[in-house]
Amino acid sequence: MIRAVCFQWWEDCFPCCIPTILWKPGEQKRSKEPSSLQCMHLAVVACGDRLEETLIMLKSAVLFSSRRLCFHIFSEDSLKPEFNKKLQEWPSSYTKKFEYNIYPITFSVGNAQEWKKLFKPCAAQRLFLPVILKDVDSLLYVDTDVLFLRPIDDIWHILKEFNSTQLAAMAPEHEIPKIGWYSRFARHPYYGTTGVNSGVMLMNLTRIRNTQFRNSVIPSGLTWEEMLYPLYQKYKNYITWGDQDLLNIIFYFNPECLYVFPCQWNYRPDHCMYGSNCKGAEEEGVSILHGNRGVYHDDKQPTFKALYEVIRDFPFEDNLFQSLYYPLQSKFLDTVHTLCGRIPQVFLKQIEKTMKKLKF
Repeated sequence: MIRAVCFQWWEDCFPCCIPTILWKPGEQKRSKEPSSLQCMHLAVVACGDRLEETLIMLKSAVLFSSRRLCFHIFSEDSLKPEFNKKLQEWPSSYTKKFEYNIYPITFSVGNAQEWKKLFKPCAAQRLFLPVILKDVDSLLYVDTDVLFLRPIDDIWHILKEFNSTQLAAMAPEHEIPKIGWYSRFARHPYYGTTGVNSGVMLMNLTRIRNTQFRNSVIPSGLTWEEMLYPLYQKYKNYITWGDQDLLNIIFYFNPECLYVFPCQWNYRPDHCMYGSNCKGAEEEGVSILHGNRGVYHDDKQPTFKALYEVIRDFPFEDNLFQSLYYPLQSKFLDTVHTLCGRIPQVFLKQIEKTMKKLKF
């Protein structure tokens, strides 16, 4: 059985993270690693029946990324033993690439049961990451139904593109205002012309913790934690998408704080089910796939389901071209009757590029 052990020397190597090191009994403890090796932090919230989705998301992250990863998994207590069991079953060639911590679901302000039931189970937990992960400088939050089709390293580099006021990055909720949800139906303030989607959110937590945010509650600024519950109380009868709506409200009042990255970093069925409308994906390929609307588990969007199933079923130590890329090509042949299935190159381009780069 693999055990989780924390070493003091990690504080020196990674001041932003004191991760969990995975090693097997009888294995020699790894020597101190160079301080130049940086840990990329990935956070996810999993409640209810989201265990498998979360594990497949983490698997996709480990398959393609070359640098060390720190996973911050927030879950209900009942899921913790299964997360430990499954992650510890992965081969050592992959477990050595990451550390992980599992946290309980907690909310620092307001009514915990209200927050927990806001939109999908526990989704509001993402709003509290800056408060809980006080020793983490920056992280990438993703929903459980996300799949990485290229290294996390590449989206992590976007942090360096932030200007002096930007502290978070998200993609637009839609590319076309006249058919976007927020532009047609929202009864509350939202960012930009179509709002933003919070399923993939890059955050500089240090800046978030140190910023006074403008808001519609009081004239003076409030800290992130001070702002959350009053905003929820003011808008709770007007929001549909829970925590995502609250984030849209926050960045409506503080637009200079948000970096907007292009749609290929949060590619959803909306980008192809009505016709292809994500030019970035057409040109560069999908970087991060977001299978919202439950499309991994029904037959409405078989292209999305095919990607999920192939990554799920990939044997860790097999050849990626032979056991992942070629099966995908084959499965996509059965999806050409759908609008998303007619553009397979959009889904395959980054996977192929990444495998060639990593020499798989």
